[in-house]
Amino acid sequence: MSDLFIVKAKVKEIAGDFNVAGDFSDALNNKVKELILEAINRAKANGRRTLMAKDL
Repeated sequence: MSDLFIVKAKVKEIAGDFNVAGDFSDALNNKVKELILEAINRAKANGRRTLMAKDL
């Protein structure tokens, strides 16, 4: 994995008493990256260069 978009320690903090498998953070990171890229495409399609909550 080259770019980290999440903080693994915070994921574990939110999980509380649940264990977090090693591949969970990688999968979550990939999902966040996909969300960001989709938001970029939506903003471009609407003629904006600013990502907004509505792009999610």
